[in-house]
Amino acid sequence: MDIKVDHYVVLDLPSGKEGAKLSEKDISKAYKKKALELHLDKRPDDPNAHLNFQKLKTSYEVLKDEKARKLFDDLLRVKREKIQRQSQQDSKRRKMMSDLDARECAAIAPDASDLARQEEERIARKLKEEIARIRAMLSNKVPTATNPSQKETHAKAKASTEVKGSSVDKEKVLKVSWEKIGEDSTAQRLRELFSEFGEVEDVVIKCSKKKGSALVVMSSKDAAKAVCGNVLGNLLNPLLIVHLQPTVQSTMPSSFFNAEKDREPEGPSLSNLVGAGYQKFEDSVLEKKR
Repeated sequence: MDIKVDHYVVLDLPSGKEGAKLSEKDISKAYKKKALELHLDKRPDDPNAHLNFQKLKTSYEVLKDEKARKLFDDLLRVKREKIQRQSQQDSKRRKMMSDLDARECAAIAPDASDLARQEEERIARKLKEEIARIRAMLSNKVPTATNPSQKETHAKAKASTEVKGSSVDKEKVLKVSWEKIGEDSTAQRLRELFSEFGEVEDVVIKCSKKKGSALVVMSSKDAAKAVCGNVLGNLLNPLLIVHLQPTVQSTMPSSFFNAEKDREPEGPSLSNLVGAGYQKFEDSVLEKKR
């Protein structure tokens, strides 16, 4: 008989500790019930009927014998203890592996104190940069304009200060104005146009919604005069260019200019002439003097 067979199970009885507590009467009753179920007369077509009935009878004989049953119970007990030990070992092994993984993760993971220190250093560095920025802003005394109107006001004030200063020769400064039609004039565009007549030292733009204006500082008085004798910009919307401080001084008596003014048709004054118009006016005055 195979020692791996559980004789209690063959008789449909509970095995293990509960099987060891069964009486001989319980075993005989279970055998009779199972024998009726596996009897050869009830299984004429089963080729294994005889073998199954023999196994049932053998299991009954083992359990009915006191010495054989005790040995069989001991065998079951040893098997249970072995399974229990293996289970405990597996549990210990799993716990050991889990502890090992936890230690490895703890060794790889950064220390919480290091993370806190790095965060503190990062915030302190950012704060230091902001303090340096604020100090630089206060030392330069640059107003922090938050809208275009404030920026425009600051630009106008700066331009006025530069022009009115004693370091700038007003005779080299030209006042330029134009209507805001189509493409607007920029400082770079004005610099490119005026540089054809001489070096441009500075360009300050002052604009409104409908009209644009600028102050252009030339490198010399001759360059400023040369610009005023030419037409610049778009012919449909030319640039109106005049000296910030007129340099032309006339030796003729004022009565001559008053008489000439009476004979001239109404039109723009000398301060409003631009480009070719200004040249024609000069030519007419010279012709009348001759």
